Amino acid sequence: MGFFSFFLPKRKATDKALSEAIKNIFGYYPQNVSIYKLAFKHKSAAITIGNGFRHCNERLEYLGDAVLGSVVADFLFKKFPFKDEGFLTEMRSRIVSRQNLNMLSRKMGLDQLVEASNDGSSTGSSIMGDAFEALIGAVYLDKGYVFTKNLIVRNIIQNHLDIDDLIVRDINFKSKIIEWAQKEKKDISYNLVDEKESGKKGKLYTIELVIENDIAGRGQDFSIKKAEQGASRQAWEIIARNHTP
Repeated sequence: MGFFSFFLPKRKATDKALSEAIKNIFGYYPQNVSIYKLAFKHKSAAITIGNGFRHCNERLEYLGDAVLGSVVADFLFKKFPFKDEGFLTEMRSRIVSRQNLNMLSRKMGLDQLVEASNDGSSTGSSIMGDAFEALIGAVYLDKGYVFTKNLIVRNIIQNHLDIDDLIVRDINFKSKIIEWAQKEKKDISYNLVDEKESGKKGKLYTIELVIENDIAGRGQDFSIKKAEQGASRQAWEIIARNHTP
């Protein structure tokens, strides 16, 4: 349970309660609290309005994702002036990963603010991370880019992230691929395309990672799991290289 969980009920919050929660988490009262209410409304609790448009946090999530990526890229560029583009891209990916954003949401108590359905349609693993990005979008609309940038760097990165730990943390490339595919709504599969005896070492496995019917990576190892990691790493290097903040 998040540290600020006692400020609000789990599902719905009054404007005053939500304003107080934002104040206790970030240190300021929102000017337009309705934007923040929308940021915490998961699509499973969406209200359908004219022309089938769903009133939920998906548009704010899109905006927040762009703002967060820009701020993190700028922060890393200045913090590591002698690191190459590959290092910066990987570090940005670690910071804005769904796993990390889910962790940040719970650490900051945002999980207690999300309004979602109880009918089983809100069981996805990215709800908290989506709400985090939507909240960044709300802050941007309410306070502007400079305020949002300072909030992300001072209140979130410096207070809640251990950059040194992120640098040395082992990378699970398969998890990153799965997380990316879920977010981008891509179909992926890991296919065993070859296995052959290799003397005392046992069987050598070849795994292909297929994304949307295209071979995106190939890995070989004496362990299927490690072969999958090799295929995932190959694919992830391409994805990270082509991703722009």
